[in-house]
Amino acid sequence: MRETTYGLSGVQHEIGIEMRVIFAGPTLFSADLPRSGDYELRPPARQGDLYRAVLQGANVVGLIDGIYEHVPAIWHKEILFGLSHGVHIYGAASMGALRAAECATFGMVGIGEIYEGYASGALEDDSDVAQSHAPAEMGFRPLSEPLVNVRATLARCLDLSLITAEEHDLLQAAARDMFFKNRTCRSVVRKALGDGVRAEAVLAQLRQHAVNLKLRDAERLIEAVASTPDKRFTPTFEWTFQATDFWKAEFPDSD
Repeated sequence: MRETTYGLSGVQHEIGIEMRVIFAGPTLFSADLPRSGDYELRPPARQGDLYRAVLQGANVVGLIDGIYEHVPAIWHKEILFGLSHGVHIYGAASMGALRAAECATFGMVGIGEIYEGYASGALEDDSDVAQSHAPAEMGFRPLSEPLVNVRATLARCLDLSLITAEEHDLLQAAARDMFFKNRTCRSVVRKALGDGVRAEAVLAQLRQHAVNLKLRDAERLIEAVASTPDKRFTPTFEWTFQATDFWKAEFPDSD
């Protein structure tokens, strides 16, 4: 029996025995992705989504975006469940980078600069990748700027001598101290530099030379998922998956 689902593109997809799945939303909003039968694109993951993908037959899973504020976030134990069943699981850019850094020792594969930042300890705060966005009906359009993108953009503008070192530090401090839902290029510039002519010039430069670090990492994940053989591996981990009472209560059909 096959189950019909719809990805972000709204394209009907029939789930068979072989399947690659990528969970993404606002990170891919501006991406020019070609239509591909190599993977199914699903909305940002929440608790239970990765688990269900494994049960449905996913052999390769890429985690980019996740929902976490008003619903339970994707659970680490779901990732361990998938790995214990031989599912290749990649993470990058946003929630995926966080979970990959936390689960790398268990076999999850992290990809990209943001993942490397969390894995090395250079990035520590979950809010560095947090981003407000519109609902699915609006394509998960981003409504705020994640701090990792702002930092990368400021670094580029400083390297190009488009902003001064003092302006860079003021802008970075303003972005860092701002609640993630309120962080836009304009709000950061206004807080750091006010509303004058120079502020408008800096704002124009930030927009013109914006660096979308999250998207760059996400594109690398997509390449990895698409190039991974669509079949499960034989787990040889030194750990075993423990179906605790809480796990059984959450997912009683996992036995």
